[in-house]
Amino acid sequence: MPNPYKTREGGATVTVFVPYDCRNNCPFCINKPEYADMRGFSLKKICKSIERMDKITPRCDFVFTGGEPMANLDSLQVMLDKIPNTHRVFINTTLPVYPGETEEDVLGFLERNKDKITCINISRHMQKYVEESPDEMIGRLPIPRRINCVLYKKYPSEKLPAFVERWKGTGASVQFRYDYTDTTPETLYREEDDHILHDLKKYFTYKGLDGCRMRNGYHFEHDGMEITYHKTLPYSTIVETDENGVTYDILYDIIIKQNGDIHSDWTGVPLDVKRYRKVVFEPNDQKWLERC
Repeated sequence: MPNPYKTREGGATVTVFVPYDCRNNCPFCINKPEYADMRGFSLKKICKSIERMDKITPRCDFVFTGGEPMANLDSLQVMLDKIPNTHRVFINTTLPVYPGETEEDVLGFLERNKDKITCINISRHMQKYVEESPDEMIGRLPIPRRINCVLYKKYPSEKLPAFVERWKGTGASVQFRYDYTDTTPETLYREEDDHILHDLKKYFTYKGLDGCRMRNGYHFEHDGMEITYHKTLPYSTIVETDENGVTYDILYDIIIKQNGDIHSDWTGVPLDVKRYRKVVFEPNDQKWLERC
């Protein structure tokens, strides 16, 4: 018999892969091959899956990623309209401005949806991998915003302060991210050989650590700006036996693929929707582990 599902209060985060691509080729992106052949991608089926997940966990978080969610504002609007206001909604984006689309078009879209979108996570990196809109545009966004920066391989550590200073005055926080494809349960909380953590402690004021079984965040401050260093495992299911001898598949993320299929993990495991309707909820295990 398969293990019953367990997840945190509110439900596992539902990440939606939009059914259209981006123009970038970031070296750490593992999603790009999925967009090489877009046959079978379906906005209609994605919307049906969004409605399904809303009915099961009407207070879970939704995250839109890709691809590039904001490469097709009309389609993104269709998907957003399927999500009631009981959910938090996040968008992972490069905040593109393409030919035929102005900054005002993008800002107008966000203004119309500012009561729907909780936060926009904007990819910017110390090496330029993406097509970037002007920095000044970020300061004009009508919703909370965060800069996401993957510190990939041999990044120029001496430029970390200048990178953070770049976003001063835009209202954005900064999240540096470890290359999660290299993370293991053994290295998730190991600090002695984490050169990124040591670099950040060298340049910024360390404030503490929060975390759970699956991911963590080291928190810093710089001249009033909030900085986080985020690490997570490359999968999202933990198998665990409780004190009563019941073994659960504990889900942190659920994925709606470009064709509308629903997975229970980033590793391609289909979600048993019928079984998930009987999911057991536990208190959120994300907590502060250290404060300074």
